[in-house]
Amino acid sequence: MNLLILSCGTRDKVVQYFRKTFEGEGRIICTDCSPYAPALYEADAHYIVPRITEPGYLEVIYEICRKESITGVLSLIDPELSLIAAHKEQFAALGVTVIGSEYALCERTLNKWELYCWMKEHKYPCVKTYVSLEEFRQALDQGEIAFPVFVKPMKGSASIQIAKAQDWETAAFLFSHGEQMIIQEYMTGQEIGADVYIDLVSGEVVSIFTKKKLIMRAGETDKAISFFDENLNNQITQFVRENGFAGQIDIDLFVQDGVYYFSEVNPRFGGGYPHAYACGVDHMTLIKNNLLGIANPIRTTPYPENQVMMKYCEIMLLDATKPEKERQYE
Repeated sequence: MNLLILSCGTRDKVVQYFRKTFEGEGRIICTDCSPYAPALYEADAHYIVPRITEPGYLEVIYEICRKESITGVLSLIDPELSLIAAHKEQFAALGVTVIGSEYALCERTLNKWELYCWMKEHKYPCVKTYVSLEEFRQALDQGEIAFPVFVKPMKGSASIQIAKAQDWETAAFLFSHGEQMIIQEYMTGQEIGADVYIDLVSGEVVSIFTKKKLIMRAGETDKAISFFDENLNNQITQFVRENGFAGQIDIDLFVQDGVYYFSEVNPRFGGGYPHAYACGVDHMTLIKNNLLGIANPIRTTPYPENQVMMKYCEIMLLDATKPEKERQYE
């Protein structure tokens, strides 16, 4: 039973947790397009691969699956989620389970406008979003929204190209000078993050961990504090079931005036997941059980509240004098 983690980047902790979980029962194999992705060197073996947009990328991944007798595969970056989901049958033919949601869901969550439309149609409280300057202008004139607002790409991650606009001129400039941009209301309430696991065997939501975000950096949670709210968990469970997500997902919300507003969904491990793991919410074991065909029970054990996660920097040294093939698993 071997797990392949694609585009591992700097997610060292995720790789470490999987290695600990699979120790004695399987190996963790990682890939990335850069030899300077530190998480590569936490794995039992690693491969430097082409970028996901390059021709032949998937053939390289399929070959790794065959060579390493891979049982399950997952990616840690948004653009690749749809790619592997779209080729679920090809992976299955190799005996590999894609750990993640279906293609249509990956596409919906990558496109913030599509997700907003779905949430609005299904009557979930959500962050007001506009896809045209005309609609935004009308909403301003009618008092439905006020400055400041956020202008961001319709498809984007890691907070790239996100900017706050305090007036019409700035908002219009940012919107017009980006590609496929949207405008969202600026939420003043507390930002919330939820790490959720939906069992691949039973289809049930078996684990939810929630935290209040204290400090963000480059779109990821840098500091946060754990909390539990049964009402929120019930809303998340309903939201997940209606969408049909599978495997690991990361949900961003806001709570404002006592109402939880859904914002974004990433159908993968979020950057703040180590907080959950440190509080005893172990999703690696849930994945291992699923790969063995075992359905996980719904988690009933409470995790500790008021536990503050504080990320800090670590370093890793790589001997650049060695040829890449010596640093890369053969």
